[in-house]
Amino acid sequence: MRGRQTVRDMVLSMLAVGFVVWIGYLFLPHDANSDPVHVVEYRAAAASAKRAAPYPLLSPEGLSGKWRATSVSYTPADLNSGKGNAWHLGFVTPSGQYAAVEQADVPRDKLLADKVADGRPDGTSDAAGHVWDRVQGEKGRALAVQTGSATTLITGTASYEELAELAQALK
Repeated sequence: MRGRQTVRDMVLSMLAVGFVVWIGYLFLPHDANSDPVHVVEYRAAAASAKRAAPYPLLSPEGLSGKWRATSVSYTPADLNSGKGNAWHLGFVTPSGQYAAVEQADVPRDKLLADKVADGRPDGTSDAAGHVWDRVQGEKGRALAVQTGSATTLITGTASYEELAELAQALK
């Protein structure tokens, strides 16, 4: 029987495999209109990080529901490869851009070099009772301020206005 396979047998086999693939496709989710943003809850992580951080850790309060948190982390200095005690909270802004709170007990210039590629001074902004230095980078921008022993950055691809809105909400 070996060697007597025909084209007809091959076509029948391909039809059988095609039928199985088609059935599988029908049962897999494939909603092209779904929102790809995975929203995370950050308030519990912020409360925990505030207890652990050796500086006054800042997180936003009162932002509208159009601000969607997408990432949150606190990394203690002994686990952070010389980048200090680091707090990160990322958002998708109402305009669809990215904005993040970055806070660490490292010198301002070191944190800026790590978070804003090719950053250069671009004026100042007033928010939350502080004068924030504007920094324009190659692909993003930041607002920077020294708060006690920590450097706080509001950074991302969002406009300075949206970054200032996030800075204003920090408590």
